[in-house]
Amino acid sequence: MRILVTGASGYLGRVAVRLLDAEGHEVVGLVHRHQPRGFARVEWRRGDLLDFHSLVLATADVDAVVHLAGLTRVREAFAHPTRYYRVNVAGTLNLMEALAISGGDAPPARLVFASTGSVYGVPKRQPIDEDAPPDPRNPYAASKLAAEQAIAWQCATGQLGAVSLRIFNIAGAVGETGDPDGSRIIPKVAAVAAGRARRVDVYGDGSAIRDFVHVNDVARAVLLALEECETGTHKVFNVGATPASVSSILETARKLTGRKLPVAHHPAHPGEAAKLMADNGRLRGKLGWQPQSSSLEQLIADQCRTELRSV
Repeated sequence: MRILVTGASGYLGRVAVRLLDAEGHEVVGLVHRHQPRGFARVEWRRGDLLDFHSLVLATADVDAVVHLAGLTRVREAFAHPTRYYRVNVAGTLNLMEALAISGGDAPPARLVFASTGSVYGVPKRQPIDEDAPPDPRNPYAASKLAAEQAIAWQCATGQLGAVSLRIFNIAGAVGETGDPDGSRIIPKVAAVAAGRARRVDVYGDGSAIRDFVHVNDVARAVLLALEECETGTHKVFNVGATPASVSSILETARKLTGRKLPVAHHPAHPGEAAKLMADNGRLRGKLGWQPQSSSLEQLIADQCRTELRSV
């Protein structure tokens, strides 16, 4: 299959590109600025989600698109909601329109979309399955849900078959590719362990639970989802693996690294859920996905390894 990957130079993008290439697919990576090194067989194309002409050129002669590009920081989204809607929603609309134009008389394309588990908001029932009603509580989650809805309507025209992966908290590293977002708890902990930061800022008492999943396991979900795309349908799958509290992450990291990891406690952010856990039964049952790298110990160890190499 000839596959275009948007956001190919990003955290998940690099790992997904490498896996798709290793599985024998022809990979076309869409990058905004600089193309990554070390991908000899990958074809690179420059483009931007907000540059429609570049997307028409980028989507020519591809069978499928893995759409990973977009803005992803929740707190930034509160400050710049229109920017998040412009990139995450309008950018996705541009991509689908470009696919429709460049596809011509070819069979309908396949689309795998990186959505987020935060579209569910703060549901009472845990773990959260895909039948839980979406209730986004921030502009980032709302923009992802709006993009999902637009994809579903485009599928209904018979011009597309798509899967949206509602990814919970992605973490870990593959090779030199670790999570670059220092606002997330596992990169925060790894930065302190490596001596790149003085303390771990914890909001609340540390009891809040989130669901974590290794970037390599997410890439494998992407690979499986490509085969699940069916013309005229939009399917949704949760991608999560390991529920863990902030306190348990700190305790595990201290055991793994032998470092004290000083902590500074701050008031919890208003409205944040005490617990968010994914039910991944549909992903396991229908796609045969199994997490292989998502133990809490490996998630932390992999990120710490990349931090220590960069010191």
